[in-house]
Amino acid sequence: MPINRNLKDIEEVLSRRVVQILPEKERLKKLMLKRKIRVYLGIDPTGSKLHLGHTIPLRKLQEFANLGHEAILVIGTGTVLAGDPSLREEERKKISQEEIERNVQKLKEQLKKILDFKKVKIKYNGDWLSKLTLKDFIKIASKISAVKLFQREMFQKRIAKGKAIWTHEFIYPLLQGFDSVYLKADLEIGGTDQTFNMLIGRELEQKILKKEKFILTCPMILGTDGKPMSKSSGNCIWVSDSPNQMYGKVMSLPDDFIFDYFISLTNVPLEEIERLKKINPREAKASLAKEIVSLFHGKKMAEKAEKEFERIFKEKKLPTEIPTFKISEKSLRILDLLVKAKLTRSKSEAKRLVLQKGVKIDGKIKEDWREEIKIKKGMIIKVGKRKFLKII
Repeated sequence: MPINRNLKDIEEVLSRRVVQILPEKERLKKLMLKRKIRVYLGIDPTGSKLHLGHTIPLRKLQEFANLGHEAILVIGTGTVLAGDPSLREEERKKISQEEIERNVQKLKEQLKKILDFKKVKIKYNGDWLSKLTLKDFIKIASKISAVKLFQREMFQKRIAKGKAIWTHEFIYPLLQGFDSVYLKADLEIGGTDQTFNMLIGRELEQKILKKEKFILTCPMILGTDGKPMSKSSGNCIWVSDSPNQMYGKVMSLPDDFIFDYFISLTNVPLEEIERLKKINPREAKASLAKEIVSLFHGKKMAEKAEKEFERIFKEKKLPTEIPTFKISEKSLRILDLLVKAKLTRSKSEAKRLVLQKGVKIDGKIKEDWREEIKIKKGMIIKVGKRKFLKII
């Protein structure tokens, strides 16, 4: 595939959904005009699900592929064994080989919704990291100052709190950085949380290969609770969410998030986004929800999700389809009922929701967290704004 040298198209790829290009945007642009570049993005299979935040750098990788450049997705089957300490105040839990393999398979199914694998190659860094000898690793480690690794911000926070920094976390940037060397990369893409790791890779590539690597960082979006979207926070909109779930979660976002989401997660032209800023925020958010659902489920499913949302929240009707749950007990305390039905993760969460008047049974708000509930077939339980369950 010939490379696209159209300046407008290159500028779009290097501007939208981009926080920073190091060492310099103009130099990268000149390189892209001159020849095909090798660009990659790495993701570790720490979990089996992708959230919308993950899709931003993934879509950026696809944009480079669409311009005709060599695009590689590196799945971190090697780095995941060490565990990326980025933005973490505690050590990551160890992961088994079985979990890694299971996660990779599930992730690949979701990745198909974002990447065109006719244009993007997949590589696994366990294939080369597992073959490093002691001599190889000492050579890599000798290129990076230990002081630089210890100065990492999250490590300094842990030290200040008296928390441990484990050696495998300390060497993680070296392992990730070696990916750049192995691939002889011209450009690495990642979220802003990966800047430190990517800079280590840039330094290793300069010192080992005498080659320059550019870095492009993508924005990290906030989740449904206003904190950075992450697997551990429970605030994610997942790629695997159903159309109704996805639509509803987007509609629950604060109004302040609407246009960051439009810019980061959709292909809506910037001129159209400016026009949407002038209309009612709820209408703009509905447009956003429909656009995002369309990306992952198609326009027809987005339209159905929109109608279902209007049915529940505007017309105050029950959902067209309600999940069911079988309970053999004739009565249960309300907290036990919510946990048993998997509507809450714990009794404390259930109690909080009851006290906040966030639980309805057959349309009636429940306010007494000590209440004994008589179980009836066909009973409808509603938790929060979007969780419904029918007892059978």
